Amino acid sequence: MSTTIMIRAEHAAGERRVSATPDSVKRLVAAGATVLVASGAGAGALLTDAQYEAVGARIVAPADAAGNAPQADVHFHVRPLEPSEVSALPAGAVTLGTADPFTHPDSVAVARDRGVTMLALDLLPRISRAQSMDVLSSQSLVAGYRLVTMAADAFGRMFPMSMTAAGTLAPARVLVLGAGVAGLQAIATAKRLGGVVSANDVRAASADEVRSVGGTFIDLDLETADAAGGYAKALGEDRARRQQQLLAPHLAASDIVLTTAAVPGRAAPRLVTAQMLAGMRPGSVLVDLAAESGGNIEGSVAGERRAVEVAGGAITVIGARNIQSDLPVDASKLLAMNYANYLTPLLADGTLTLDFADELVAGCALTHEGAVVNPRIAELLEGASR
Repeated sequence: MSTTIMIRAEHAAGERRVSATPDSVKRLVAAGATVLVASGAGAGALLTDAQYEAVGARIVAPADAAGNAPQADVHFHVRPLEPSEVSALPAGAVTLGTADPFTHPDSVAVARDRGVTMLALDLLPRISRAQSMDVLSSQSLVAGYRLVTMAADAFGRMFPMSMTAAGTLAPARVLVLGAGVAGLQAIATAKRLGGVVSANDVRAASADEVRSVGGTFIDLDLETADAAGGYAKALGEDRARRQQQLLAPHLAASDIVLTTAAVPGRAAPRLVTAQMLAGMRPGSVLVDLAAESGGNIEGSVAGERRAVEVAGGAITVIGARNIQSDLPVDASKLLAMNYANYLTPLLADGTLTLDFADELVAGCALTHEGAVVNPRIAELLEGASR
């Protein structure tokens, strides 16, 4: 029996991405699935209902205010589902998308109680065969680029050095803190714009990665802090304070600071304190990609741009919020193929088969058959119920 996939319309304010494009729908249909697309789901990414119909999808009414959607076996979503949306799903349904379970444990609990299988692509294991499915990497690529253009919009100067008959314009000095996918893309983009770019990261491999995209690595002479899967791990309090002290002069010498550091399942590490901000030059711009998860920069607020007074003037601190949606066409194109690349191997003659012996299934699964199957989230929910 053919598995029916529902491409939901996103309802979060400002969200313009979509979890499937005509190209990805074509792959799902070729794999034997039936694809339903909520009317208008792709509008934010400049995709029409007619384009989806042309590749074999069926257009249906979007979910109502309570989250009720047409009957389907698998529900694709971009943003984490709210508890009300999960409770509107039938028992046995499967959800596939970003779940952010540490921030949205209530939705996981509802999925457990409803008998919904929740697959979280943001928990995808970092293994080689998962690279084409990695939503965090694809969306970080978009975010890293957007960080630089946000900074450029707020900066009162040009990025490149220019030598003219009227005088010489000095290049912008850009500092990137955190050299994961987003940070490396930010380095490369700022370099292409003509900035002089330096960067720091606590992971052992970061120095070579920074240099590979044209940045200068700042070695703080601290021990590296690598966690499993290529992530950074949280620093102890004393070491974090030492890191801040060593970074302070580099901030003071920078025109633009872009922060991208994150630790999965925990609040973002504090890299820049109010005292460090006070030492920066007037006119400097800082953009915090981690503002939604606590912020790398003290005082940054997701979705807000604020002026911070310093000696001689002010600097600008911008807290990023869902900035991938600022570039919905490219973000959706990458995201949609991540979803299709994950699901199509699980479709046997068009029927979804979940093999929990497969680490890609087991690693992404949060709930299944009335139980929380991810140990960390199960512990989190158990602790919350005490």
